Amino acid sequence: MVLSLGMASGPAVGAEQWRPRPGTLYISDLPRTESWRAFPVARGWGEAQGCLAAWPEDRPEVNVWYRDFTTAETAFAQQKVAAFDTEAEAIAFADATRQDYADCANRPQDPGVTATGYDHGTVDVEDGATLQGMHTFDTNSPRPDFNYLWGVGRDGDTVTLVLWSSYWGEPPVAAWKETLRTAVNKLY
Repeated sequence: MVLSLGMASGPAVGAEQWRPRPGTLYISDLPRTESWRAFPVARGWGEAQGCLAAWPEDRPEVNVWYRDFTTAETAFAQQKVAAFDTEAEAIAFADATRQDYADCANRPQDPGVTATGYDHGTVDVEDGATLQGMHTFDTNSPRPDFNYLWGVGRDGDTVTLVLWSSYWGEPPVAAWKETLRTAVNKLY
């Protein structure tokens, strides 16, 4: 199935206008379990994480922003925001992204790596949000345990992805659901 995700066609592609950027997360919106640093919000998708290295395909290149957050040693977080031309495109993108995340643990892993996926449920906010996760164990690594959380939320024609990963401790599921709720509420 091929999805058209807000890609413009014809001669207007280069002249397409950027919309005003929706609201994004601040450091204070992230769980206080870590000492976070933030990079400025930038246009584009930013770097992909983990098994989603080739994701998302057929993505829009206009009206997309990201922001990276890091800690001194153990954790990485990122927010991606994409505003689409129509709500239908945003719904299709959010659904495809949720499925990509759900399939992540079932994809081929490197030798010595096992992956377990988790569905952490929904967050009641605007047009809905979900949180999924994955734990990997790598027998070849000095830090064998790695955890991921992937949030997908939507408000009208805009989708936000709120990503977290760390090799230290249990994932902060309840706190990350609140971060996801805040991210969706801040869109508009």
